[in-house]
Amino acid sequence: MTTTGDSRTTAMTGPWWWERRRSAVLDIVLAVLSALECGAEGIPFARDAGIPMAAGVVFGALAGSVLLLRRRFPIAVVLVSIAVTPARMGVLLTVVGLYSLAAAELPRRIIGSLAGMSMLGTLIIAFVRADQDMSRGDLQVGDWFVPFAAITTALGITAPPLLFGLYVGARRRLMESLRERADSLERELQLLAERAEERAEWARNEERTRIAREMHDVVAHRVSLMVVHAAALQAVARKDPEKAVKNAALVGDMGRQALTELREMLGVLRTNENTATTPGVRGSTAPSTAPVPLASVAAAAAAAAARADDSSDGPCLAELDELVGQSRAAGMAVDLSVDGEPPAPGYPADVEQTAYRVVQEALTNVHKHAAGAKTYVRLAHRTSEIAMQVENEPPPEPVPGSPEARLPSGGNGLLGMQERVRALGGVFVSGPTEAGGFRVSAVLPARGSADC
Repeated sequence: MTTTGDSRTTAMTGPWWWERRRSAVLDIVLAVLSALECGAEGIPFARDAGIPMAAGVVFGALAGSVLLLRRRFPIAVVLVSIAVTPARMGVLLTVVGLYSLAAAELPRRIIGSLAGMSMLGTLIIAFVRADQDMSRGDLQVGDWFVPFAAITTALGITAPPLLFGLYVGARRRLMESLRERADSLERELQLLAERAEERAEWARNEERTRIAREMHDVVAHRVSLMVVHAAALQAVARKDPEKAVKNAALVGDMGRQALTELREMLGVLRTNENTATTPGVRGSTAPSTAPVPLASVAAAAAAAAARADDSSDGPCLAELDELVGQSRAAGMAVDLSVDGEPPAPGYPADVEQTAYRVVQEALTNVHKHAAGAKTYVRLAHRTSEIAMQVENEPPPEPVPGSPEARLPSGGNGLLGMQERVRALGGVFVSGPTEAGGFRVSAVLPARGSADC
């Protein structure tokens, strides 16, 4: 696991300012080695400076032990190394201090200034030492050797740790940037997963609502007519056997139509279920406990909606005469009027289906709540829209002793019609009339073109 920010701070396991214990151990070892080196080099420094040897050793040990603070105060370590350069001590202190300075997250001008001061001090000391060796006769070379030795020594001590520290610091910053980017991508993926789950849940809810609406439209109208015909069959069974036979045949036809439409709806549901299951085990009836991917759920819902809205499966306005004829056969006085002509390419399938369902549900409500009332169905084809209206007069008073077909109502018919119309950008209005009847009006935009 990568850690950045607060999580990285909480992941620190070392003492004080160290992130890890091994970092603390490494710095302690380097500080001890630097203290030993500077303490040993403090002996000739004390001899040349004319001070007690113990003072030179203690001074060198204290200067070398400053390396313990290289992670916390790299600038202080480099300044101490520059300060002890004239005493000809602190090579390890200088090398490690320059590396820590270059690897730290400091401005480049500070790093460059301190590195230049350290190189200049080393260059001067190396030049002086080489010149003294030449003066004592320890070295028998040309005059060119003194500046060459001084420059080589200064570059050799300062350049490698400085460049290596810059590389390590850049790599460290790159890794931090990659960690932050990975964390950011992880958060974005989590947000996308949450949004995908929300969209899938929305698709499932829309699919449930659509299926419930289709089931209501398919079943309510057919069953309502069947109940009406059954009541009429009961009333005329003994008085008019021929009419009773006719009503019984109508009941059978409507029942078969209802079963056919129910099979189509169940077929859509089965196809949706097969699409959402994991492929690979065909025909298996064992329940699967593996989670279904959200994308598969959304795709299955969308595919089922597309199949259910296929123009070849839904009704169209050409079947409106048959729909009105079924209500007339059930004893309802229905007056159908059509104004205008539909556009040449025809309406889109969803527009025709919605218009048909609105009229169907309105007639079903008349059967339920105003049996025997005269009903007017009006359809108007306009330039850019199609309008429909179903209005019934007040129902007649029931005759004493006559059987009544009480039809249950779930109260979702008007809500379903309103949802259908508004989903297409139309307008839906319903309510009682001044004469005591009820009116349902809808206007749908006639956009697009599709064959019914």
